[in-house]
Amino acid sequence: MEIQQGNYVTQEMAAQLKPGLTRDQVRFVLGTPLVSDIFHEERWDYVFVRERANSQEVEHRRIAVFFEDGKLKRVDGDILAGAGKAGQ
Repeated sequence: MEIQQGNYVTQEMAAQLKPGLTRDQVRFVLGTPLVSDIFHEERWDYVFVRERANSQEVEHRRIAVFFEDGKLKRVDGDILAGAGKAGQ
């Protein structure tokens, strides 16, 4: 059985992220973040772990979006906004 946990973010989803998007627009594209810390309100973390069926392979992905004044400022992680292919 395949086990998935967290927010699955594809390269196509990340490619839709552009500086200046509102929090609601980012939530529409990526979904509700897995981690939203009250001490770091300007950062949302999307974490994904998948263990494939009949395999020891475990896929880990992480993407963090950073806001400034309620607008998307930058994206960091395994899948980068506007990139042509997955980073790692």
